[in-house]
Amino acid sequence: MIIVVTGATGHLGRLTIESLLTAGVPAGEIAAVARDGAKAASLAALGVEVRIGDYDRPETLTDVFRSGDRVLFVSGSEAGRRVPQHTAVVAAARAAGVAQLAYTGVLGGPDADFELAAEHKVTERLILDSGLPYTFLRNGWYTENYTENLGPVLEHGAVVAAAGDGRVASASRADYAAAAAAVVTGEGHLNKAYELCGDTAWSFAEYAAELSRRTGRTIVYNNVPGETMLGILTGAGVPEPMAAVLVDVDRAIERGLLVGTTGDLARLAGRPTTPLAESVAEALKA
Repeated sequence: MIIVVTGATGHLGRLTIESLLTAGVPAGEIAAVARDGAKAASLAALGVEVRIGDYDRPETLTDVFRSGDRVLFVSGSEAGRRVPQHTAVVAAARAAGVAQLAYTGVLGGPDADFELAAEHKVTERLILDSGLPYTFLRNGWYTENYTENLGPVLEHGAVVAAAGDGRVASASRADYAAAAAAVVTGEGHLNKAYELCGDTAWSFAEYAAELSRRTGRTIVYNNVPGETMLGILTGAGVPEPMAAVLVDVDRAIERGLLVGTTGDLARLAGRPTTPLAESVAEALKA
């Protein structure tokens, strides 16, 4: 049995491979699917098999899966292009006859009504229709979505969002990676869906307060209308379609759609999820 990780040079894919190796999976039993072999060179150096495959080029996916493989299918990162990309991946996995297709979707699955969820819902249906043994890893928000770019927050002394008093049960990418590794190495996960999120939900006011505590500076939370947030994002160089998706996520947070604390993530990872305070401290060190 080979464990295949797609999107292997991205954050989540690489962290999952690290989790697999840490858990004792031999490097020779792991295959990394990447568009660019050069970017996967460090994985190859560890003894991981590199298979070249591009979601946008279905013909390259023909040989990336084998019969009996357990596959972690990391969703594409380009909103608006995922349906054709994911259709190609599912078709290739079905043709190969993989033993498990674990897909990283979005918290709430078919009940999520925000724009970012639409392509994930289509993909889950594609997988169900394929007849393949599946596991749905419905990931909540990554804390790094907020902590990776603290420069503007510190410069202006403000966390800006259009999320009202909504709360986010985020977790670190490493938490989600540990859960994914457990699902593709363990038993009893076939044909199941997991709602994955952090143990504790936080508000943006609490996030600003944590930044203030850690930096010794006054950081406030500015809740702004969606239209204002859209202008801020596009002004910072975010393409308008993506900016609109992010504003829609803020509105989903305000409606409580990313607040669920199911405990699934901690159970799969085998440990509590990373607290917001710890993620903030690490980001400030960096």
